[in-house]
Amino acid sequence: MGLIKAAVGAIGGSLADSWLDVIEPDNFTSTTVMTKGVLKSANDKRSSNKKGTQDIISNGSKIHVYPNQMMLLVDSGRIVDYTAEEGVYEVYMSSAPSLFNGELKASIKETFERFKFGGTPSSAQKVYYINLAEIKGIKFGTKNPINYFDNFYNAELFMRCHGNYSVKITDPLKFFAEAVPQGSERVDMEDINEQFLSEFLTALQTSIGQMSVDGQRISHIQSKGTELAKYMENALDADWNERRGMEIQSVGILSISYDDESKQLINMRNQGAMLSDPSVREGYVQGAVARGLEAAGSNTAGASQAFMAMGMGMNGAGNFMGAASASNQAQMQQQQQMQQMQQAQANAWKCACGNSNTGKFCSNCGSAMPAPAQGWTCECGSTNTGKFCPMCGKAMPVASSSWTCSCGAVNTTNFCSNCGSKKA
Repeated sequence: MGLIKAAVGAIGGSLADSWLDVIEPDNFTSTTVMTKGVLKSANDKRSSNKKGTQDIISNGSKIHVYPNQMMLLVDSGRIVDYTAEEGVYEVYMSSAPSLFNGELKASIKETFERFKFGGTPSSAQKVYYINLAEIKGIKFGTKNPINYFDNFYNAELFMRCHGNYSVKITDPLKFFAEAVPQGSERVDMEDINEQFLSEFLTALQTSIGQMSVDGQRISHIQSKGTELAKYMENALDADWNERRGMEIQSVGILSISYDDESKQLINMRNQGAMLSDPSVREGYVQGAVARGLEAAGSNTAGASQAFMAMGMGMNGAGNFMGAASASNQAQMQQQQQMQQMQQAQANAWKCACGNSNTGKFCSNCGSAMPAPAQGWTCECGSTNTGKFCPMCGKAMPVASSSWTCSCGAVNTTNFCSNCGSKKA
């Protein structure tokens, strides 16, 4: 019992009336993983084939196969032939299996050897269709928090995440034999997702843990869907491919939430990072003192008590504010000095006499600081300041109006911008 290719890319049309049976997939949607083939002629008034026996495929019947589908010809529960190439096929009982792989890997033929049926056709033949397109929008959510050690916060944090993922069936024969419940005539992803989701969440926790080991910040996970899919590939794809002939295609994190303790740790770390800046800390101190004085002045015990409270508050606050401000000012001065030093180093230049300088003239011989070399862009795209491109070795192009001084500088005016010599 096998298949012979009758036509490719010409599904349907007037040819339908000349066949005993015309079989097509039943109610095939984007979330369908498997559905049974049904007779197109069963409800067709033009067809004269009204007496077909259920689960008997007549010799010479026609089977339609559409893009991103794999058709399985099954006899008594065993696969006797298949095709993953779109087109129209004719069934011949005496034909050997054709095994049209389409774009599937050649290794699928090895899977066929494991599940094929040996012998003559029996009394129950069926056609099934497997979805080869990416099955998207499978929702997931972590019921229990996932622990995550974040090197940036230097703390063990706990998070929950929600999102969706997609899968693709890579070995339809293995998937049909191992993942589809026996006797099913139609299977949607949600029908079999309970076990898959459990395994997915286990692999997700492993993958997120690996991201922690690799130093990814917890706040960056939501934008790392592509990287997370690669981690999932290492954690789950080998197992799913080996056992069920399917793999993860993508993982999308829609939301991340933290438990209360993790939120407190994150907020405390962020506040500490902000207050490490002396200018921010100075503003915080001044604001806190002002709020304290305002609270002291609002004493409800009477005017004399209010003025006394304000005086005590100002006295105590003044001492604290003076000490805190002195510390902040010292750190800000240190930062300014450091920035000035870095700026001076960035502006430093070395004179021809060997002396290092930061001003416009050499402090040793009085020579002026040479003008900065003008950059040019090579044909390869590299930006350079020398005469030759360090990327491809091409010489700097010389404009028709430019000239090269004896000192080596290229100029476009009458005097050299490097040594002041006049154009010859």
